[in-house]
Amino acid sequence: MIGAAVCSALSIAGDNTQDLKCGQLVGATPWKQQVIMGIGAVTSALVLAPVLNLLNHAYGIGVANDAHAHPLQAPQATMIAAISKAMFGGTLPWPMILTGIGLGIVVICIDEVLRRGDRRLRCPVLAVAVGMYLPMGVSVPILIGGVLSHFASRARGGGASEGLASRGMLYAAGMIAGESLTGVILAIPIVVTEHADAMALPLSWRLSGTHAGLLIGVLLYALLGWLLYRAASKRES
Repeated sequence: MIGAAVCSALSIAGDNTQDLKCGQLVGATPWKQQVIMGIGAVTSALVLAPVLNLLNHAYGIGVANDAHAHPLQAPQATMIAAISKAMFGGTLPWPMILTGIGLGIVVICIDEVLRRGDRRLRCPVLAVAVGMYLPMGVSVPILIGGVLSHFASRARGGGASEGLASRGMLYAAGMIAGESLTGVILAIPIVVTEHADAMALPLSWRLSGTHAGLLIGVLLYALLGWLLYRAASKRES
């Protein structure tokens, strides 16, 4: 509980700091921002608990069990929980920690060599670390987004238009928020019917021997990627 409280306080502090920074850049009044931040924190505390209970009942969170074989991933929470248990239990996995430190030093050295040689190719240690501990279901979309950003930047002349880059960032942020809201909405019929496949397509729907849901998902994913690329690279008329 102490680890969870400290982690939440740090994340909110970082978020509020960024908000105040943005407010300073655009000339906002700090005390008015702080009032809205307080309202946001109270509202989140009231809304988040029932939403998390809904998601836990529908999908499960973090730990697989008989009722939820494939729960929602919680890599950050799992990492903080593992560190807290290890520290209080006296079983901190020093070999893994030292291995991580060694890998970090190696990656930093590689990035420094690349920086001095060809600035277009880098190996930032934070990106490598995030890619190592995030599940593949999260890492792959991040990789695809980076590739789309690269080609969109080339299409608009190497990032010459800051407005287009910001528009692509806003589009991507909207997709993230939409995905989260969709997951919550889909959890409602699952909890009401008590069936995990309440919204699934019938298995009898098959196209060329493949379940239709898989093909539809791939096509929708490709469509979203194309729309994101178009939003980030389309030039002003």
